[in-house]
Amino acid sequence: MNAGTASAFVIANMIGTGVFTSLGFQLLTTANPISIALIWLIGGFVALCGAIVYSELGAAMPRSGGEYHYLSQIYHPAVGFLSGWTSLIVGFSAPIALSCMALSSYVCNIWPVIPPKLFAMIMLTVITLFHAFSVKVGANIQNVLTIVKVLVIVVFILAGLYVSADGVAAGNFQTMGDFSIGDMFTAGFAVSLIWVYYAYSGWNAAAYIANDIKHPRKNIPLALMGSTLFTIVLYLGLNMIFLRTTPISEMSGQIEIGLISARHIFGAEGGEMMGLLIAVMLVSSISSMVFVGPRVATTMGEDHRILRGLTRKNPSGCPYVAIWAQWLLSGVMVLTGAFQEITQYTSVVLSLCALLTVVGVIRHRRKFPNAERPYRTLLYPVPALLFGIIISWSIIYMLYTDFCQYLDGQHLLPWTTLLSLGTLLFGYVVYLLSQQLSQQH
Repeated sequence: MNAGTASAFVIANMIGTGVFTSLGFQLLTTANPISIALIWLIGGFVALCGAIVYSELGAAMPRSGGEYHYLSQIYHPAVGFLSGWTSLIVGFSAPIALSCMALSSYVCNIWPVIPPKLFAMIMLTVITLFHAFSVKVGANIQNVLTIVKVLVIVVFILAGLYVSADGVAAGNFQTMGDFSIGDMFTAGFAVSLIWVYYAYSGWNAAAYIANDIKHPRKNIPLALMGSTLFTIVLYLGLNMIFLRTTPISEMSGQIEIGLISARHIFGAEGGEMMGLLIAVMLVSSISSMVFVGPRVATTMGEDHRILRGLTRKNPSGCPYVAIWAQWLLSGVMVLTGAFQEITQYTSVVLSLCALLTVVGVIRHRRKFPNAERPYRTLLYPVPALLFGIIISWSIIYMLYTDFCQYLDGQHLLPWTTLLSLGTLLFGYVVYLLSQQLSQQH
């Protein structure tokens, strides 16, 4: 695939459930428009810092697998395996499940006769079938869906600017004067930033499919940085339209923010039509992750005998075993998981892997001083250090909050911490078994 198709996968990975669901949870802790705009800008800045660094790593190590491949080279194969294991178990399966749940929530809100979990499973299965059939078909479908996605967002923003919503805007924006720099250091700001960082997840998608990209040393940086900048602009514009057209009281704590806002902009019938178009956009996100995720599993299977079965491909080149394994994991999460719990759980482990990778560019330069680097990190090492500081703060805050909720009796156990540690521990056991198996042959 060329840089355009690679960019389509990055944009589709980024623009998914997050931007159409995060604002509802942010409004539970902060309702100041300036704070919200800053949160989306900071989240975008963090993603851009990560994309800048990944561009160097991707150009220097152009092989599919993302963090799995990078961390194996930078630190140790065990570290890379744990990262790949995380991607295999939750990195893509969980976001796919979340997108399917959000998709079913939108559609079933319009047509309540459809059982949400059944609809989510049907969509997951249909999309998986397409990508298990042919690489070319899957890529072409992705291009079309991404174009539709971008057009829908642009139309949504323009319509939101055109519609008369002065009364709503005045009510929502009346707290702007109350903003102070101290608001950025509150618990509410930190929680909202976590939700926003989840919305930006996927900025590194091109790194996972390097083997499928033509001229990866040139096209990976183009896809990563260009797509991230483009998405920042769309995200900021879309959230300001939500706040301009829809009362905060109606959005606070809700998942279907896009549908709620669309009803205010386009009316009841037009809003439902936009709700269906938003659902099509979520199909694009699911499709992108269904394509990208198995490439990590396939790369791991090439290196580790215990996962060798995941490398099997059909005549058209699709890693069908890895694709259906991902379908199974996502399906289990759709049938058993809760939206907010899954997001918190995946945020910790995925943020940790991204943190090690981005900061790892410093070690990579020292370990491989003579490596070919077609692209070098802009303002090195500033982006890596800023990314490391902000993501470390987010991880610590998430774990701290998890323990506080446990101590306050809100949860029986600190589930986010235990599930994160359990995923890594189980992955390490699998790695040791893989090493023993390799030694026996």
